[in-house]
Amino acid sequence: MTVITRFAPSPTGHLHVGNIRAALHNWLWARKMGGQCLLRIDDTDTARSEERFVEGIRADLAWLGLDMDGEVRQSARFDLYEEKLAALRAAGRVYPCFESAQELDLRRKILLGRGLPPVYDRAALALSADEIAVKQAAGEQPHWRFKLDHDAPIEWVDLIRGDQHFDPKLLSDPVIRRADGSWLYMLPSVIDDIDMGVTHVLRGEDHVSNTATQLQMFAALGAPLPQFAHMALLTGAEGKLSKRLGAVGVGDLREAGVEAITISALLARLGTSDPVEPVINMAPLIERFDFAHFGRAPARFSDEELFGLNAKIVHMLPYEAVADRLPAQIEAAAWPVVQPNLETVAGAADWIAVLSGDIAQPDLDAEDRAFLAEAAEAAAEIDFAADPWRALTGALKQSSGRKGKALFLPLRLALTGVDHGPDMAALLPLIGRDRAIARLRTAASS
Repeated sequence: MTVITRFAPSPTGHLHVGNIRAALHNWLWARKMGGQCLLRIDDTDTARSEERFVEGIRADLAWLGLDMDGEVRQSARFDLYEEKLAALRAAGRVYPCFESAQELDLRRKILLGRGLPPVYDRAALALSADEIAVKQAAGEQPHWRFKLDHDAPIEWVDLIRGDQHFDPKLLSDPVIRRADGSWLYMLPSVIDDIDMGVTHVLRGEDHVSNTATQLQMFAALGAPLPQFAHMALLTGAEGKLSKRLGAVGVGDLREAGVEAITISALLARLGTSDPVEPVINMAPLIERFDFAHFGRAPARFSDEELFGLNAKIVHMLPYEAVADRLPAQIEAAAWPVVQPNLETVAGAADWIAVLSGDIAQPDLDAEDRAFLAEAAEAAAEIDFAADPWRALTGALKQSSGRKGKALFLPLRLALTGVDHGPDMAALLPLIGRDRAIARLRTAASS
């Protein structure tokens, strides 16, 4: 059996953290099993779906490195849905309903007030063919429900949650089509999964009750059941994936300097027993992906963890992986020097001035300025082709008697304009002899 998974976003907005996690998990499982991951654009909501969001979904997946093995669009499959709906009508598994939203809401409130589950009472099943014809002749258009089989217990073994059991009598017959003819999620998704040959459905645990009803739809259509895995939802600082996190799109993360592989490295491991670790490609994530490693507790998404992980990954990236994103002044020799001090690749630009531009003049006392004048003279005498930092500090240690912070800090301030940064032994050769001497003299006279 070839494993086939699918990622099915609705093009009503940009991909956010929760969407990305679903896409990633489906992609990782398909890649691990040597199968396929398909993209399905769920654009049955024609009023809210926009082509710019479809293009954005494709672009975001490409940037994340989640290459899809095919694409279908629900808006191109309405004829198939009509065909399957007709078959279900002939089998007595769907039926028309004429209640208004207000009527249904009132019934739910009454049931809840009595302490009963708000399950649809199937009143529409009592309508005769003549009564239905009269309503339609009067201009009333029905919505359609799928009739659950109350005599067939709903059971499956979830790849994450284990044995699952639902009593169909406690579930409402789901609405599958609105009165205006538009489709809801439930039935088209099942029809597509059958037609696409989907073998595994990986999604959030908020879909568990949907799965219960959809299993009967698969059976009613005479199709084999895919396997299901329902992952615990992400949580943010405010509980369930907050509006703030839910609104964080791929573009936002990219603009913030987060690497694509950082997003995958974090989201692949959140909610599992595997540690979140810095990686520079997908191979370790594919290798370790295992439903047995997923837990039932909510997985906490943290900006702090994301950016901390990003810094670690940036520190691991070879020059070839980032060269096309670096300023021209950050050449191959400079990258490993500034790299350990970066949180994002874009942050390398902050060191251009130190390497080849104008730096801020430090505010030093007279004693330090005199020391730097001495340092300028010493720098003019040493060989910059060897190890100039060691030669300079060694000479000054002898001549001035300074050591430790008193020796190193004034030199760093004069040479870089800041009190922290890359290893001076690696940085000084990049600054160069003439520029180093000039900066020492300028600091001594300021």
